[in-house]
Amino acid sequence: MTLRDLPKVELHLHLEGAAPPAFIRGLAREKNIDLSGIFDEDGGYVFRNFEHFLSVYEAACEPLKSAEDFYRLTTAVLEETASHGVIYAETFISPDFCGGGDVAAWRDYLDAMAQAAKDCETSHGITLKGIVTCIRHEGPEQAKRAAKCAVETMGDFLTGYGMAGAEMMHRPADFAYSFDMAREAGLSLTCHAGEWGGPDMVTETLDALKVARIGHGINAHRDADLVKRLADEGIVLEVCPGSNVVLKAVDGWASHPIAKLRDAGVPVTISTDDPPFFHTTMTAEYDALSKTFGWGADDFLDLNKVAINAAFCDEATRADILKRLEQA
Repeated sequence: MTLRDLPKVELHLHLEGAAPPAFIRGLAREKNIDLSGIFDEDGGYVFRNFEHFLSVYEAACEPLKSAEDFYRLTTAVLEETASHGVIYAETFISPDFCGGGDVAAWRDYLDAMAQAAKDCETSHGITLKGIVTCIRHEGPEQAKRAAKCAVETMGDFLTGYGMAGAEMMHRPADFAYSFDMAREAGLSLTCHAGEWGGPDMVTETLDALKVARIGHGINAHRDADLVKRLADEGIVLEVCPGSNVVLKAVDGWASHPIAKLRDAGVPVTISTDDPPFFHTTMTAEYDALSKTFGWGADDFLDLNKVAINAAFCDEATRADILKRLEQA
């Protein structure tokens, strides 16, 4: 069995950020939207740094105007993701891009994404769950609107709430209200932290927002006490090594702290973040980790078990995915 064939679980995948460039270019042509400035000569996304990445990301979302567009987007993303052996995924979806935080409009978009997920589960054997994600640099008030959308539409498909965006804007406690709303409604919680901020940002996020998982979290390795806390409390890190390397959050694969964190007992998982932006896939992530740290099939099985045990899904789904992992 090749690395590509290994069944995989992915917990940190931005839906719009996973849009194949060809899909976005085609949608832009249909709507006469000029996006030439965000692609390189080979047709891939191009950006200079993290701040520019955010602006290119938002530009790439410009053609996504309707619920039907998001049905097509979800289908395209799941077809590509499943082709790399992913059998369970969770994706970050934002009401900011789907109706601007209006619950009624959001419901239509969500229904379209959920239907695409259902159809792809039948056709490609991949299960998808959604995590509503507020955008940090849009501020706490917009986060409250995102949380309301999440609470009003949670269910079988929509199971979590989180936060992404520019990590160094605002402090975690500024968003406590929206996370409290989501928690009280029964949604599971995650939040990006420790990708650009230091260990203090991870600690503040845990204390203020009481999340079960941390997106990225790699800079936690700089604080031994925090590493011990993560290990002791079983706080799962959604690590995206290829993303970290491309964005220069780390110096390179050899210096990536994922192995150090894992060896210290921190539960870590593997994801692609925004795969076409970072020229990666789950197969490429596994290949680089295998070459860098010598990880093999047993390591990846262990990592995938960590991931599905941390997944924001019902117990029947968890049991089914665990069975598929172990049978392989």
